[in-house]
Amino acid sequence: MKKTYFGTDGIRGKVGEFPITPDFVLKLGWAAGRVFSLDRHTSHVLIGKDTRISGYMFESALEAGLAAAGINTQLLGPMPTPAIAYLTRTFRAQAGIVISASHNPHYDNGIKFFGPDGMKLPDEVELQIEEQMGKPMTTVESSRIGKASRIADAVGRYIEFCKSTIPSRLEFSGFKIVVDCAHGSTYHIAPHVFEEVGATVVAIGVKPDGLNINDDVGATKPERLSRAVLEEQADFGIALDGDGDRLIMVDHKGEIVDGDELVYIIARSRLESGGLRGPIVGTLMSNLGLEHALESLGLEFKRAAVGDRYVMEMMLQHDSVLGGESSGHIICRDRITTGDGIVSALQVMAAMLGAGKSLNELKSDMAKYPQCLVNVKVRKKVNLDEIEPIQKLKNEVQRELGGKGRVLLRPSGTEPLIRIMVEGQDAHVVRATADRLASAVSSFLT
Repeated sequence: MKKTYFGTDGIRGKVGEFPITPDFVLKLGWAAGRVFSLDRHTSHVLIGKDTRISGYMFESALEAGLAAAGINTQLLGPMPTPAIAYLTRTFRAQAGIVISASHNPHYDNGIKFFGPDGMKLPDEVELQIEEQMGKPMTTVESSRIGKASRIADAVGRYIEFCKSTIPSRLEFSGFKIVVDCAHGSTYHIAPHVFEEVGATVVAIGVKPDGLNINDDVGATKPERLSRAVLEEQADFGIALDGDGDRLIMVDHKGEIVDGDELVYIIARSRLESGGLRGPIVGTLMSNLGLEHALESLGLEFKRAAVGDRYVMEMMLQHDSVLGGESSGHIICRDRITTGDGIVSALQVMAAMLGAGKSLNELKSDMAKYPQCLVNVKVRKKVNLDEIEPIQKLKNEVQRELGGKGRVLLRPSGTEPLIRIMVEGQDAHVVRATADRLASAVSSFLT
């Protein structure tokens, strides 16, 4: 069955427009509660959110819907997405619910779920929730209505967990770092984590007002971090996104270090320490340079569909402990069950300390191919495979690039966009080819 509401990362959209409305989210909470209520006397669900202003509204709506289904809720307040995954497991909850639109602007929001194992819900459970959405909403008998409470020590628990993912003997007192929290859900957590492992921290993007999340800051806009690293003469910088599951870093020269390079650094460190098993998993968007660099280390590389849930699926299939995306979703499966920007940054810092090298030196062993990404806005979702002229042009371009480049056209899983990626040895050819494809896609679909 095809899902109606759930996309690759939960349900997401513009606040006030269906389905991101209070009445829909109320019904969603009820529907999820019906699915989760295997034992209505003990079932409980955690709810966390990022810092966007609409989170208050949707938190209340979810709580009411779950209560009507007889589910108790424990409210976490602003917490990173990976923290909610971790706490769902440690509190033995039926599920964890995240109110967040991740790296999107404040006027978007979304709902995503974690199961009791701290993993994103499988398709069959999302379909069960959608099936309940089609039924009339009812309320359990009054004595069984769910209750709500707040977890006071959630932040402290998660900080301690993050620190536990690296050896306690490591001492980072020699590092001066800039940490950009994107005015998001890590604003009250990330600076403390890095300070408590010994680093000197300059924090930016730590003044959320409900409207400034991801606004010219964070992992999707690391240019401000680059400037801050140079101004502060820091050793490196760490950029997280609004919900804390992405990581982009900046070296001491102000150069951006993306997810592919960070995966390579962690993989090499794990290989040298003997803590690696299975292939490294990337996506269709991962740079060819990553694949070639890993092959030079004797490591197998596999590509999953774009989206961290698909990376995780392939990691589980092959019992891999490391995977990630260029965008900075990095999954260290031997540490946590989902992408975690803070945990990933700590692994990179441990690799730097272990190798006695700077971030700039560690990334230099991986030569990236020039890559151009272009987004084309479309009115509605389309199946590109069914549009013959676009497929014909794509195949023609791929032949021109030969075995020294790649072309990828795909619809975004979260936005009305067609994403075009061209990769090759010559940057000018790559740019011209991407523009050519974008022009063709635009003429057919807009």
